Amino acid sequence: MTKIQMKTPMVEMDGDEMTRILWQMIKDELILPYIDLKSEYYDLGLKKRDETNDRITVEAARAALKYGVAVKCATITPNADRVKEYNLKEMWKSPNGTIRAIMDGTVFRRPITVKGIEPNVRSWKKPITIARHAYGDVYKNAEMLVPGPGKAELVFTGEDGTQIRELIHEFDGPGVLQGMHNLDSSISSFAHSCFEFALDAKEDIWFAAKDTISKKYDHRFKDIFQEIYDSDYREKFEKAGIRYFYTLIDDAVARVMKSEGGFIWACKNYDGDVMSDMLSSAFGSLAMMTSVLVNPEGKFEYEAAHGTVQRHYYSYLKGEKTSTNSVATIFAWTGALRKRGQLDGIGELTAYADRMEKAVISTIESGKMTGDLALITNLKEVEKLDSEEFIKAVRSCYEALL
Repeated sequence: MTKIQMKTPMVEMDGDEMTRILWQMIKDELILPYIDLKSEYYDLGLKKRDETNDRITVEAARAALKYGVAVKCATITPNADRVKEYNLKEMWKSPNGTIRAIMDGTVFRRPITVKGIEPNVRSWKKPITIARHAYGDVYKNAEMLVPGPGKAELVFTGEDGTQIRELIHEFDGPGVLQGMHNLDSSISSFAHSCFEFALDAKEDIWFAAKDTISKKYDHRFKDIFQEIYDSDYREKFEKAGIRYFYTLIDDAVARVMKSEGGFIWACKNYDGDVMSDMLSSAFGSLAMMTSVLVNPEGKFEYEAAHGTVQRHYYSYLKGEKTSTNSVATIFAWTGALRKRGQLDGIGELTAYADRMEKAVISTIESGKMTGDLALITNLKEVEKLDSEEFIKAVRSCYEALL
């Protein structure tokens, strides 16, 4: 079989633990036999990030901007326990947070739906896409422990020395403080990415925040979204037969639970983090959730929405078989390869991605699946496969489609 040839490299960001093992299995079984893969490789495993003082993460993000398409494996964001476990120099920041800040994009997360795995919410008939702002909020916060009584103020000092001060709280004992920020430019990029994505998907888009309580921070998001919609997108949306509206996030949650799906729900960074996990679990599994970072200049980074599957990795190290779901990681690869094919005009590459995704879904719908799906499917005859067996079953299905 002649391998599909690529023109432009894409960026490959390797990761940690069980997803790193799956990453190599997927390459060996589902990609390299069919594609003459051109990628610029970056090892974002925790040891390499520590060794380079996290410089490699910055280099990977800049490479993604250069080449326009990247695919990323799940990575560890270390806490105190991980610092001790890996003997790290320091508690390095989230690689995803670093990459998203440099690329200034929006994360779009959408469940992968298959027959036999029904959403927990009975009214949902179509996938719901979460559009998550990928800059600022709690992910670039400053925080401190307050040792005792005293006054906390929010202070901004302009370049000319002018100060704006706002009392936060007068403490009468110990407590905790947190400061968050965002940028008008990043919020504008977020809005443009959301509206462009909605036009491409031909789906309604909601933006939800809490401007009744956060009268400056959240209200700024609301105002910028509305200004950009009115000036640049209203006519396009009306022509496409779709709509945009703002709603309070608590109202959005109630609406979502009673909807049939088929829309895009735009959220601030932390809200999007939480709500995408909720949606993925309600639709079936976090391992059945696609995730793509889109920046306003048309640069893309694809990844799985879940973590490194630490528990399975420790079992794997003991020589035990694991039944880890690789679907979202496979779809990260197919999403990136499809986009590379579209940008470079390589029809064979886009056809490969479509066929491979069809093979994944057909494998599951035939009753062959990993343990997490076997527990929730309503299919009658199910064969539970381990991690390697599932990937090989997908390969067999793919080759039957050729």
